[in-house]
Amino acid sequence: MSAGAIGSSRSTYAILGCGSVGHAVAEELAEEGNDVLILDKDDSRVEALRDQDLNAKVQDISDPAVADVVDDRDIILVLASDVEASKAAVSAIRDRGSNQYIVVRASDPVTEEELRDLGSDVVINPSTVIAESALRSLESGELQHKARQLADILDATDDRIAILTRDNPDPDSIASATALQAIAAEFGVEADILYDGDIGHQENRAFVNLLGIELLAREDAPALEEYDRLALVDNSNATDDRPEPTPDVLIDTSEPDEDVDAAFVDIRTNVSSTSTILTKYLQEFDLSPSETVATALLYGIRAETLDFKRDTTPADLTAAAYLHPFANHDTLEQVESPSMSPETLDVLAEAIQSREVQGSHLFSTAGFIRDREALEQAAQYLLDLEGITTSAVFGIVDDEIIVAARSKDIRINIGSVLQGAFAESGEVAGHSKQGSVEVPLGIFTGIETSEDNRETLLQLTEEAVRRKLFAAMGVEGSESTNGS
Repeated sequence: MSAGAIGSSRSTYAILGCGSVGHAVAEELAEEGNDVLILDKDDSRVEALRDQDLNAKVQDISDPAVADVVDDRDIILVLASDVEASKAAVSAIRDRGSNQYIVVRASDPVTEEELRDLGSDVVINPSTVIAESALRSLESGELQHKARQLADILDATDDRIAILTRDNPDPDSIASATALQAIAAEFGVEADILYDGDIGHQENRAFVNLLGIELLAREDAPALEEYDRLALVDNSNATDDRPEPTPDVLIDTSEPDEDVDAAFVDIRTNVSSTSTILTKYLQEFDLSPSETVATALLYGIRAETLDFKRDTTPADLTAAAYLHPFANHDTLEQVESPSMSPETLDVLAEAIQSREVQGSHLFSTAGFIRDREALEQAAQYLLDLEGITTSAVFGIVDDEIIVAARSKDIRINIGSVLQGAFAESGEVAGHSKQGSVEVPLGIFTGIETSEDNRETLLQLTEEAVRRKLFAAMGVEGSESTNGS
């Protein structure tokens, strides 16, 4: 509770026990023009306070009479270093049936609990406050150090930078790259944002198109060796097929599987989105984000945390709050409500029709498809069905089996489930709430994808995938129902 916030209500205050902490609080409140009464049993200290034009009285706060002295005060701050005296004061005030707001100082976790039991509204442990302050200072100092390192790299850059996103980039990866591009521009450095794969999900395409973000497919861009610097942003998956040359900058929320010998590395596993990290750098460099950058970053955070419903950290929330006034919320609404393509509609219809449910787990088949992102959308849509906590949608794209899965069951880490079921068969990516699998067709069957045996191939692969998935979830023997 800050002095400014307290003072704005013009409440009346009593400070019981005026050591160094109480004195500092009293001075701050008085400077804000508040009515403050200070009680202390030390005559000389009270006299010194009066010499500073502070309203102070001699009073032993352990005496039950203290409740009468502060009866006209709205807020009572018990800041004495003597915990037993503080307990007596809180007890005396509460024994009168008072509903005054009491903030009290504790000395350790045990006295914290005791003071709460006596009726204190807020209990402050100075050692905890100091530790939290030290951690905040450490975090701030580390960010300043990292920002100086990044600035040194950008200052020493003579030509363009390549910023490489994750494959099939999602909003967090695209937004983070856009922010780093804007930071580089402030140092007079041009940057290209490159990606492998496709921008397939309709929301992602709408996101890029509405914000006018320029992305280059790797196949259309210069070779990485032609750039002066290479930055990997939200790109932990790049370590499986590491680009050359070795990256100069790596920013992510996930540790790579292998060490990356980059000049600048900032990996923060304690936040949910890389967009949060880049927002902190904008703040550290004192750069007000453009509308495009702010909207991109805010959407990146919201998409990565499922609108703050998944693995959201305080840092994600404070970053979002900072970006909020700079962002275009009409654009955000358009991005989040894109039109559905005919193929996505077909995939969704097929997935609904062929769904199979075991308990609260749903498995469905979309058949042979062209757009793998349609599976992701179908899995998310089916998760919203009544009684469903986990959904997985299977399809065949070219010569690969693709599975997209979603979960809102706190007992299941769907990324780990997929890893356990398919790690030996193909590529698995994901976390606690969503994941995906890519498996070569040859893993499950030797049948080729000719027109004559497409249905046979689909049935064989579907059965193999379904059994593996349900077995990994531990629901293999459950009774099933389907949508037919």
